[in-house]
Amino acid sequence: MKNAFATPLLKRLAPRIGVKINIEPAYRYAGQIILKNGAKRYFRGTNFDLNQLGASEIAKDKTYAAYFMRMMGYRVVQGQAFFSKAWCATIGSRRNRDAAYRYAKNLGFPVIVKPNSLSQGAGVCLVYNRKEFMYAVREIEKKDRVFRIERVAPGRDYRIVVLGREIISVYERLPLMIIGNGKSTISQLLKNKQKMFASIDRDTVIKRDDFRIGWHLKHQGLRSSTILQKGKLITLLDNRNLSSGGDAVDVTGTLHPTFKNLALRLVRDMGLRYCGVDIIVEGDITKPLNQYRILEVNAAPGIDNYAKSGLQQKRIVGGMYLKVLKAMANMK
Repeated sequence: MKNAFATPLLKRLAPRIGVKINIEPAYRYAGQIILKNGAKRYFRGTNFDLNQLGASEIAKDKTYAAYFMRMMGYRVVQGQAFFSKAWCATIGSRRNRDAAYRYAKNLGFPVIVKPNSLSQGAGVCLVYNRKEFMYAVREIEKKDRVFRIERVAPGRDYRIVVLGREIISVYERLPLMIIGNGKSTISQLLKNKQKMFASIDRDTVIKRDDFRIGWHLKHQGLRSSTILQKGKLITLLDNRNLSSGGDAVDVTGTLHPTFKNLALRLVRDMGLRYCGVDIIVEGDITKPLNQYRILEVNAAPGIDNYAKSGLQQKRIVGGMYLKVLKAMANMK
């Protein structure tokens, strides 16, 4: 288990608001916050004593969350859940991978296939045909007994981080990308990208043998041995998670009030206080609310990789966690 970026940062910030933090020493991943009045609060990774248990559990389940959001009138990505072969046998369901494939055909390829309960972009695939579909599902079934099939939602991908009645961060999420230099192969450029991450203490690991990278290159007519011409930019994954090697562009100061109101209302309606809202926008998030789709809500938004993408981002995250500490200190 890797150490959480939040743990040492919270430890440094605690004296600023007069609280103490005890860190579990073996893994340094969980901690106890002791308030001035002696009350105790806890955290594990980026799971803080801010959200109620039921609301957090709903947020972890993409299908349940999508149902309740849609029921309340929010635009969500069209999709349905299906079950692994083993789980179908256990519960007596016919919502297996064959039923999922029929649903995918009805939506129209390409479609998104993703685990129902995993985070950080794990297992998310864009598939174009039956062969890719079945392979992706089998890989997901090794990790999650429920998987989702979703229509591809066009647009730009943003995460809006909400704490209470405040937007504390907004950033556009970009996929794993490389830029050619006219000399190096795609494989070599990926190695260089990994070295760059290490140089800035970003612990993202690019899995160069990830079948999704191979598929993505194939659909662009490329191979890992291809030498990219100088200045040519290509993407290597379809998901835009920072934990998969993606990048982030901060847009906190330019978020239009209509999107701000949408995110605040959604988080409140989902029974959460601290939440990351992942949203796809067709158009510009700096302009009035237009075509959008909610991808997910995350009750424990991980922002370690975002913090390590630059000094400005690190300062932003420091300010966010200071507000998180204050919110826990003020809980009744």
